[in-house]
Amino acid sequence: MSAPTLFNTHVVENQPLPLPAYNLWQDDPLLKCAVMANVTSPHADVALQLDVFGQVAGFELMEHGELANKNKPEFHPFDRYGRRIDDVAFHPSYHALMSAAMQGNVHNYSWQNESQQGAHVIRAALIFMQYQADAGTTCPLTMTHAAIPALRQAKGLPDYWVNKVVHGQYDDRTLPAEHKHGLSIGMGMTEKQGGSDVRRNTTTATKQEDGSYRIVGHKFFFSAPMCDGHLILAQTGAGLGCFLLPRVMPDGTLNEVRIQRLKDKLGDWSNASSEVEFQGATAYLIGEEGRGVRVIIDMVSLTRLDCMIGSSASMRQALVQAYHHVSNREAFGATLIDQPLMQNVIADLTLECTASLALTMRVARAVDASKTNPKEAALARIATAIGKYWICKRTPAFINEAQECLGGIGYVEENILPRLYRQAPLNSIWEGSGNVQCLDVLRALHKEPESKAALFDLLHSAKGRNACYDNHLQSLLDAFEDTATLEIRSRLITEHTAIAMQGALLLNESDSVMANTFCEARLGKQQGLAFGTLPANAPFLDIIKKGMLSSSNN
Repeated sequence: MSAPTLFNTHVVENQPLPLPAYNLWQDDPLLKCAVMANVTSPHADVALQLDVFGQVAGFELMEHGELANKNKPEFHPFDRYGRRIDDVAFHPSYHALMSAAMQGNVHNYSWQNESQQGAHVIRAALIFMQYQADAGTTCPLTMTHAAIPALRQAKGLPDYWVNKVVHGQYDDRTLPAEHKHGLSIGMGMTEKQGGSDVRRNTTTATKQEDGSYRIVGHKFFFSAPMCDGHLILAQTGAGLGCFLLPRVMPDGTLNEVRIQRLKDKLGDWSNASSEVEFQGATAYLIGEEGRGVRVIIDMVSLTRLDCMIGSSASMRQALVQAYHHVSNREAFGATLIDQPLMQNVIADLTLECTASLALTMRVARAVDASKTNPKEAALARIATAIGKYWICKRTPAFINEAQECLGGIGYVEENILPRLYRQAPLNSIWEGSGNVQCLDVLRALHKEPESKAALFDLLHSAKGRNACYDNHLQSLLDAFEDTATLEIRSRLITEHTAIAMQGALLLNESDSVMANTFCEARLGKQQGLAFGTLPANAPFLDIIKKGMLSSSNN
């Protein structure tokens, strides 16, 4: 036997090829169904735009997402001669991701098409696809999108601040806002001593003769520091105010914002998050003094919706990766997907992904209708907190289950799943962690009877379609009536409400296979706490078929 033959040990067998690139819109039946369920008669050009962006996101942006996360942003406080520049340098792939996203209207579709029914739903689909390619860039994209309701409350702010967000394109140059092709907006709300309790903020705002304000203080989380402007909260003589703080002043000098450090984060590596000090920075009042929280609440509602979208998107990409692997690997004498226990796992993950996407897009639809429909506005207020709590909570366990489908390779950084897993906890923490969401649900129930009515109208709309659902709904009604210990039980109640909403939406969308299996497993208590514990009579293959890629090469 020759030496080459003797040592020819590296023959790769029984390993899938990497998942081929695919169109994140055209090949995703779950996303298509969720959008169509919430948009009536979409125009042909809408479908074309989603198709075009799905192709871009699924091909070139997936590659850029890998590179942008492997090459983290770098903080450069000084230039080579010692001048303070407070610059953050990004890998070219970060700029490619941002440019393509803004070209695809991820940040502004809702505002460019406000008169179009379903504008927020279409925009949710766009960022759903962007998030699968790279989650980090969705942070500034989300904040830029969500800032518009707040910016529109400003008095005397130059029109270009709104116009260049709504109509602009990506422009990473360090220039005054007036001279840029498009603007991006970040946020700086939280401080060391306050966190979600923003009323404890100590940053001060002192009015100047020209009507601007001088800002002194610090922010513990100042997201995307290279954005052209940031919305911040600061104390005025009348209480908290909301302010727009430009990065570059009209004369071309940097505003007095000093980056102290970039956060060394668990995930979200492509994006920069920072800690800053304001050393007499210039800012402009949005709304009125003392009403900063009220001004910012619309922005927070939209960013919370994006937390739901992002978590649902992470689930979707993890599921696609897991299904591709188990469809192309054998163990114990059969392809993994042909084995009953693996079918249980993949079917269960498909149910979870479908239900999360259904709830997410229903909230987007409620947001879309809020301006003209008070009932939908009331539903959006409570459903955003419910969905944000539950969907974001489910994501880490979901992605870990998908990793298990791949085995050891799912834990290796050459695969996308470790990146998705690092990212998974972020959305449950950002914009109010679990307790904050549950307290917001209770607050809406107590102070806004119209929100409670809208919620239960949705839940009652599915009554009579599944016995397990009906029993769960009655127990939920009973739980809400026991007000003595409502706060301490609010996590459980919010969880039960979220699952009931998901069940109702699936039942109302007339997919009996998905809906009935979901209700019997989740609401009828016919499964365990882990994924892959659906009852033995569940139609595993039917569920899997409905959720998998429609592209023939996948």
